[in-house]
Amino acid sequence: MTSPSHSTRRPLIPGTGPLTKVPAGVAFFAVLMMFGLGAWLGGIAGLAVLLCLTTALAVLLTATWRLLTPQQRALRLLVITIVIIVAVNGLH
Repeated sequence: MTSPSHSTRRPLIPGTGPLTKVPAGVAFFAVLMMFGLGAWLGGIAGLAVLLCLTTALAVLLTATWRLLTPQQRALRLLVITIVIIVAVNGLH
């Protein structure tokens, strides 16, 4: 029997980097909040927030590329593409 402080769940991507201790739900919520803020702000400020988010997602994708399946890669590229489209449309 495991204690409540020890999770028996396997990480989404194995590793020992600085983000391994961040729960997936917290990371998802942070990305969702940045996306919402950028879309809500619109204009140059929204573009800046969304470009920061896109850059962070691209860096994470690059760092984890070799560990992902082709389907996971495609999904992550789709998400980055959607953020870019929203950023560009927010300028109009």
